[in-house]
Amino acid sequence: MNENKFTFAKTALTITTVLTLFAAGFEVLMAIGGYRQGMNIFDIATYANANMNAYCLILILGNLVLLPFAILLYHQSGICLKKEIAEKKTLGRDILLGLAALAASLIISLVYSFVFAAGRSELAFNDTDTSIGTTIMKIISLVFVSGICKEIYFRGFAKSFVGSVLGETKALLLFNILFGLLDWYNFGFSFFAGLIWTWSYKKSGHMISSMIPHAGANLVGIIYLIVMSGGMR
Repeated sequence: MNENKFTFAKTALTITTVLTLFAAGFEVLMAIGGYRQGMNIFDIATYANANMNAYCLILILGNLVLLPFAILLYHQSGICLKKEIAEKKTLGRDILLGLAALAASLIISLVYSFVFAAGRSELAFNDTDTSIGTTIMKIISLVFVSGICKEIYFRGFAKSFVGSVLGETKALLLFNILFGLLDWYNFGFSFFAGLIWTWSYKKSGHMISSMIPHAGANLVGIIYLIVMSGGMR
């Protein structure tokens, strides 16, 4: 039984690490490719997802290719993924926790917006693409795919598999560090927001409470860009 626990934990950590390296590696290559003399670190980081359509495709590909392995892992361990995501009897409470976590993460996002605005120069990339095609790609990849799949990898795996080996709190923290590394270009926003989402998940015991703020925060960001840019084109 203990051998199975270690095997499941190793598999979960491997899947999540592969996703982290795959996405972060693409972001690093994009950031390096956008480098121009005189840029500071904040400017360089803006180019990590400057090609938004390519970035969205990478996220979709990375998350969905690994999803069958995640589903198989839950099946082999005898854990019902559907019940880990949500259960009818606690759904109302879990949704409220998720909305509270969303509000808290949006406050952090607001603070970070001031930090980024102060740190970036005129050489930074400014995303002004609000075309219908790109917006749809963002919603698919950032709201649905990332909001659901990443929570399975970075929160669900930690609690369901690695927690039995390292302890739940240590496992959740470790996977949240990986979560922050995947989105290194936002200089810790994902890490701190992830701590809030981890809290809501741990409090409820169901991933719906972390999926809501994850997907919601990304959706608010998409809507904000559309509004500030004067609408979709």
